[in-house]
Amino acid sequence: MQPTVAAPESVTWRVHLDRSMWVAGVRALMLQALHPIAMQGVWQRSDFRTDPTGRLLRTAHFVAVTTYGSLSEADTLGEHIRRVHRSLSFTDPATGRLHRVDQHDLLVWVHCAEVTSYLETCHRAGLELSTADLDRYLDEQAHTATYVGLEPSDVPRNVADMRRYLAKVRPSLSVTPEARQAVRFLLWPKVPEQLAWLAPLKPLWFPVGALSYATLPAWARRAYGMLPELPGADPVATAGLRALRSGLNRIPERYYNLIFDEATVRSANEARERLLAAGYQVENGFRALRSRTTFRSPDAPAQRVPVEA
Repeated sequence: MQPTVAAPESVTWRVHLDRSMWVAGVRALMLQALHPIAMQGVWQRSDFRTDPTGRLLRTAHFVAVTTYGSLSEADTLGEHIRRVHRSLSFTDPATGRLHRVDQHDLLVWVHCAEVTSYLETCHRAGLELSTADLDRYLDEQAHTATYVGLEPSDVPRNVADMRRYLAKVRPSLSVTPEARQAVRFLLWPKVPEQLAWLAPLKPLWFPVGALSYATLPAWARRAYGMLPELPGADPVATAGLRALRSGLNRIPERYYNLIFDEATVRSANEARERLLAAGYQVENGFRALRSRTTFRSPDAPAQRVPVEA
């Protein structure tokens, strides 16, 4: 049995373990909020308003488990998510129509907003990806879509198809009061109780939130109109994103992992043990000093792949 959901040699592994994913995850939430119906589902049926950071951490856990979790761990998490979503519905105040949280078109939108944000942000931050890698990532993520109740054929599996999907859905996107409020929460979120020790460092979050906003498509930033649009905004945002990634990459993993929920860190540690049992070897330095654990694949001795552990 394969030790992790995504193979360590996959593009998914490289993208999802990149530390610019913090910006990517917040950007994904900001982009998702532009779908008025999807935003109503979040607004009415989640605790986003009271705990936006908690939602981000839960998303990080889902990404972690569906990347380096075991197959059974990911299946269990997916079943839990589908069961919860099946039980939830909400009303669109604009039409009075009742919608299900697991409505097909909403699940597709959430998936596409997430994976495009992950891919574009990490690539822009400096993660080296070829054109083939970009297509391969989207193809790999078609499997991840099954955990929320979609079929692989339901979602775009290459860059060209993703661009066509985003162009098709864009006319239905708009900034609602709820979307604007969601972005405010993400720019200055409440510190969750389990991370109360980080409260004095809360001002350090603003660059993450601001970069997440700045890396949105220009049309989305214009629609939100919540932060000043400066000349040369895109190159400045890219430079800031690369600087943030460089800084995060210097943090030893034993400190970096304090940000995550205990279950997420436990999943990473268990993945490390499974990989070692499968023949992977730890390659890089002393545990106390290294910023990330890298493994040498038994099938590709020269290749290095990272995992948070």
